[in-house]
Amino acid sequence: MDISLVTPAGKHSRTGNWTTAARWSRILRALGHDVTISEQDERCDTDMMIAIHAWRSAASIARYADARPDRPLVVCLAGTDIYRFQHSHPQETLSSMDVANALVCLHDLVQLSVPEQFQNKLRVIHQSAPPLVTPRQPSIRTFDVCVIGHLRDEKDPLRAAFAARLMPPESRLRIVQLGRAHNQHWESLATTEMAGNSRYVWRGEVPGGEVRKLMSRSHAMVISSIAEGGANVVSEAIVAGVPVLASAIQGNVGLLGSDYAGTFPVEDTEALAALLSKTENEPEFLAHLRSQCGRRASLFSPAREAGAWKRLLLELTG
Repeated sequence: MDISLVTPAGKHSRTGNWTTAARWSRILRALGHDVTISEQDERCDTDMMIAIHAWRSAASIARYADARPDRPLVVCLAGTDIYRFQHSHPQETLSSMDVANALVCLHDLVQLSVPEQFQNKLRVIHQSAPPLVTPRQPSIRTFDVCVIGHLRDEKDPLRAAFAARLMPPESRLRIVQLGRAHNQHWESLATTEMAGNSRYVWRGEVPGGEVRKLMSRSHAMVISSIAEGGANVVSEAIVAGVPVLASAIQGNVGLLGSDYAGTFPVEDTEALAALLSKTENEPEFLAHLRSQCGRRASLFSPAREAGAWKRLLLELTG
């Protein structure tokens, strides 16, 4: 099939939307399909459309649904679709859900937040991650905890840095953060925090190889987001064997499991500080988190993700 893959992120972006589009295009091509990636599709002449983001790609989705009502249309629900835009911009977001033949979601708890009339369209496809090329070698001199993701409101990106300030003097904790500041405000906040917090280092946006290198040297990873649709960085950490300390939101719990021991309440600096301290000072707890993550790792294999896409395309095309 000739498939149009629409994403609101350009090809030079390192955002999650572009990373997802690039990985899905490789999967679909390996399954024998022709794939064209664009930020908006105005041709409407392909056999199928897959659109990432119900709200941001709403114009392309509406055009395709009008022009090709007999052809499959798949919409991937981003975290902002589920937890923000269906409430703040319901007309466009819910319309995209309505015209889609299938709604791809990235974690197991999405059904709790999607309108009941669209539940039968939901298909969970976990984002895969390759294993680390080299064995993990966590740092010895410091207890490094990584934070990976762009600095923007939804990510609550400085929560780990704030928690690090509460550590006792004897702690070896160091927070190392990677990711581009979404705007000047976040850049200023991160720079100021780094100047006044000896336990915090912000390195900005780096290539994917540097992200994996940091993971291999980290004892754990923090994801403190207020809302997530199922962050690929969580699956990357799980596959890499890096225990995750996560805010207790649906997007994180839906990937890590409802019994996962390494969660903390959203925006709760003291709770995260306590969790970081426990992770640093109780080896059996760190091992327990690693074991829990290990039991989830098979969910995020490339073969499993490719199989899910193959089944969905067969379902839609017969």
